Amino acid sequence: MCGIAGELRFDNARPDLAALGRMAGALQRRGPDHEGAWIDRNLALVQRRLAVIDLSPASQQPMIDAELGLALVFNGTIYNYRELRRELSSFGYHFFSQGDTEVIIKAYHRWGSECVTRLDGVFAVAIWEMHRKILFLARDRLGIKPLYWTTGRNYLRFASSTQALLAAGAVDTAIDPMALHHLFTLHAVVPAPRTILSGIKKLAPAHTLTIGSDGTQREQRYWNLTAERPRHPRSEEEWIAATRAALLAALHRRMTIADVPVGVLLSGGLDSSLLVGLLADFASLRTFSIGFDDQPEEKGSEFEYSDCIAGHFHTQHRRITISNSEVVARLPEAFAQMSEPMFAQDAVAFYLLSEQVSREIKVVVSGQGADEVFAGYFWYPQMAAAIHLSPWERFRNFYCDRDHEEFLLAISADFHGADYTADYIQGRLSEPGAATFIDQVLRLDIATLIVDDPVKRVDNMTMAWGVEARVPFLDQHLVELAATIPPELKLAGGGKYILKQIATGLLPDKIINRPKGYFPLPALKYIRGESLRLVREIVNSPACRARGIYHRPYVEKLLAAPEAYLTRIHGNKLWHLAALELWLQINVDHI
Repeated sequence: MCGIAGELRFDNARPDLAALGRMAGALQRRGPDHEGAWIDRNLALVQRRLAVIDLSPASQQPMIDAELGLALVFNGTIYNYRELRRELSSFGYHFFSQGDTEVIIKAYHRWGSECVTRLDGVFAVAIWEMHRKILFLARDRLGIKPLYWTTGRNYLRFASSTQALLAAGAVDTAIDPMALHHLFTLHAVVPAPRTILSGIKKLAPAHTLTIGSDGTQREQRYWNLTAERPRHPRSEEEWIAATRAALLAALHRRMTIADVPVGVLLSGGLDSSLLVGLLADFASLRTFSIGFDDQPEEKGSEFEYSDCIAGHFHTQHRRITISNSEVVARLPEAFAQMSEPMFAQDAVAFYLLSEQVSREIKVVVSGQGADEVFAGYFWYPQMAAAIHLSPWERFRNFYCDRDHEEFLLAISADFHGADYTADYIQGRLSEPGAATFIDQVLRLDIATLIVDDPVKRVDNMTMAWGVEARVPFLDQHLVELAATIPPELKLAGGGKYILKQIATGLLPDKIINRPKGYFPLPALKYIRGESLRLVREIVNSPACRARGIYHRPYVEKLLAAPEAYLTRIHGNKLWHLAALELWLQINVDHI
């Protein structure tokens, strides 16, 4: 894992080395172990390394293979690199390192752009063909590793974060009206290729982008998720057995493909507890949990459950407690590590947890993705039951944070436009390859929405402390299998039926049967006291007023009742306004 960046000039001029240096500096926290740079006339690459596989200097980047005429920077982990190495060796390729990075170079030389279809793992990769002067960019199937880019008159720059591109300079930081509409209707999700800033794009998951030295671009999709029933039907028992086998394989890959110890983030919910249970045979398993101060309405931790699992499986457990005052005080620090604005309050929890974890370990596995892959959220049954509505209405009425009409009331007329979210969601739901409406929704969640909510959140907040988070529930093979499971089997028993059956007899009943929980973060869930003072300060600041995004009567209405206005999925609408403005003030206003 690491941070990568680069610049390709279209006028054959030398890349801006000062800008490259600033990008490398902005990526330092993603890769604290080594910094490397390489230049080839009109192309420059930089990388900050987090050494996890082949810790020797032989796997440092940028990696250059002069014999093949290729240079590479890469962020991610290829879980099948050993198998690919053996296959490539049979074709006569020789290797000078023991890691996964060099395997990508050889795979690209052998199979060209199609090499990405053979990579089993998570990756954002840039490969430079020295002879043809072509830059090849690629992102993994589920977008677990980020890749942003921007263009000027005579260049293209790419990086692992928007902060790195902003540090390089000359980025158009105007607000993109379509992205703004998505942001406030889809719970801070802005589907690729857009971001909230007009001048920064992101490569979509499962896509490659090839750029010539004359500026020509060719983008291609290399993978699609199919959510249809298999040709040969399976019984419930067969689905459970197949899912268990696929999850075990995914978990084994993520625990063993590393040359450093691997731990587990243990929330005490079904998903992370199941991972610990399936890893019970691993000696000296290390687990980490975080909790916060209680509020009258809610406990600030799930230690009751995480302690139960840690004790049941005799893990080396670390319990971390953070005060609510520290959460509020360190909000700006966490927001400075978000590549894009995030509304989910547990982003800050992940940031603070990762800080503590980084003092002991470099790699962890996490339970993100299980709710989307196996239908664990409360809105899925609501959508399934609303058969009298159109697909768009079924989705909107139980998920969207704001209808288009409320967006127009909340946002200044300067940013008004069409109902972009309605157009986008209807188009995605209607794509072929999904058998039922719930199949369509889950595919949309997995292939698009999850990328800009829990996936991005986990990557940004862990990598801010040089920690690699691995997500076995988003393993390609497990996801492809789960997409073919009948939705009624996933939704049975209140959701995640398959996982609950796998857990039966393995986990304590109190974990399996507990209500679905969410990462408790009372300091931000309840906008009062210190958090309310901060929110008021942000939305009433001169910067916010001068920016002119919000319609002031809407702001005043929310401020008059800070905890009264919630979205359909229980987000605080006032917090949304403050979160975007805080992100802009920290990441854009001070560049």
